[in-house]
Amino acid sequence: MDPRCSGHWESSSEDVTRPLLPLHDDGARSSSCSPFRSALANKYLSIAAGPLAAALICALVDLGAGHTAARNMLGVLAWVFIWWITDAVPLAVASMAPLFLFPVFGVSSADAVAKAYMDDVISLVLGSFILALAIEHYNIHRRLALNITSLFCGDPVKPALLLLGICGTTFFISMWIHNTPCTVMMMPVATGILQRLPAGEATAADAREVRRFSKAVVLGVVYASAIGGMATLTGTGANIILVGMWSTYFPEQDPITFSSWMSFGLPMALVLFAALWATLCLMYCSKNTGRALSAYLDRTHLRRELSLLGPMAFAEKMVLAVFGGLIVLWMTRSLTDDIPGWSVLFHGNVGDGTVTIMMATLLFIIPSGKNDGEKLMDWGKCRKLQWNIILLLGAGFAIADGFQNSGLTDILSEGLGFLRGAPALVIAPVACIFSGLITEFTSDDATTTLVLPLLAELGKTIGVHPLLLMVPGAVGAQLSYLLPTGSPGNVVGFSTGYITIKDMVVTGMPLKIVGVAALTVLLPTLGSAVFGMDQKV
Repeated sequence: MDPRCSGHWESSSEDVTRPLLPLHDDGARSSSCSPFRSALANKYLSIAAGPLAAALICALVDLGAGHTAARNMLGVLAWVFIWWITDAVPLAVASMAPLFLFPVFGVSSADAVAKAYMDDVISLVLGSFILALAIEHYNIHRRLALNITSLFCGDPVKPALLLLGICGTTFFISMWIHNTPCTVMMMPVATGILQRLPAGEATAADAREVRRFSKAVVLGVVYASAIGGMATLTGTGANIILVGMWSTYFPEQDPITFSSWMSFGLPMALVLFAALWATLCLMYCSKNTGRALSAYLDRTHLRRELSLLGPMAFAEKMVLAVFGGLIVLWMTRSLTDDIPGWSVLFHGNVGDGTVTIMMATLLFIIPSGKNDGEKLMDWGKCRKLQWNIILLLGAGFAIADGFQNSGLTDILSEGLGFLRGAPALVIAPVACIFSGLITEFTSDDATTTLVLPLLAELGKTIGVHPLLLMVPGAVGAQLSYLLPTGSPGNVVGFSTGYITIKDMVVTGMPLKIVGVAALTVLLPTLGSAVFGMDQKV
């Protein structure tokens, strides 16, 4: 993802001290900016680039007779992606553009495009965001982080174990909530530990070891959050988009459920996590690191900070109980052919989003045990809901429908016919690398939205199971490890001042290579068994 996805970091309030009308005087008037500079400053050129690109495509591109809707869809796609990439308007606003562009350009009806913005998958994301806000509100993430970190800290400090504790905690939390809020929640915990370390009074050798370890901690939180999100459907938007597009393009096939994706995603994530830990230890820890840290950081400090939180309150226990119950429901909804899971009781009408919203609703019913009548959550606590992410997912699903309804997928399929006969095991890692390159410059959700329709058609064209290409496209979009622009989590880590772009490239490149290699091995073996890729589509 890119920084646009982190809308909840920005203040929603305006500067009340600013005058309602601009103040003018002679000096200000004489030194006013040129119209061109003003246009650049206000992003008017970026705003105009979207409709201009759409107009040029509709006027100049000829896809053949009877393909007017497909041509218009191509124009709409250019408009939306230019606004996404240039940040011409806020991400949420750009994501709502298909709601008026599709009907105006004749791609689909207003009702059809609106339905894409709220389905079971979107419900899953919405409910998980509410649960994440409850966890953040009651500081459950901080308590968990301090407990695990103090357990792994060692006495004296063992840097490798301490890194394992910090990264492992982040990895686990990111499995259950979106990786962006996970990074936002965990980074203060990590930097709080680093603030105990000396800033300038240590010897030159110790200061160098402290700087290196600080880089490892920040990079560990950033990458562990991204890797943990890969393990489950709720961890990142790319997985959700994959599930939605699979259901859209192949509705007759078995859907990708929470448990089926976790059966593949968790082993993949564990391989990457092991590579992350090994990379951090090899690159940033030495024999002298433990000695340099021991004078300033030990288990006693962490336990003292944990004691300041006090014992777990009733509200914290209830939030954990609701969250634990939701995980059980996710994992047992659909099991095997012999053991169908509890969803059979409702004749298959209940989805993962159904139970997520149901359990999130309980947070607004169960009392907090603090003030009389106060519940665990109220809507005021939900003001930081990431509606920009939710609307972005809706736009992705609308675009997937538009590809199919307009006939653009058929045209793309014909154009990819030259790839027929290419080895699937070669194309799969290439698809992952292709997606992984794009995601360094734009959001992983936008990357997934762009490449998955192409890969779905490519799979049908060359006669392989579409998931053999769609899964690498979704996974590759999450390997945004090299640049700060790759994801909001990267921006959070970069903004701490502990790491540089060079640190990200040097550390992220081995992880990217391991990710592609692990996918190449796991997808045709484990993935084939989990997703039934040996069956005809």
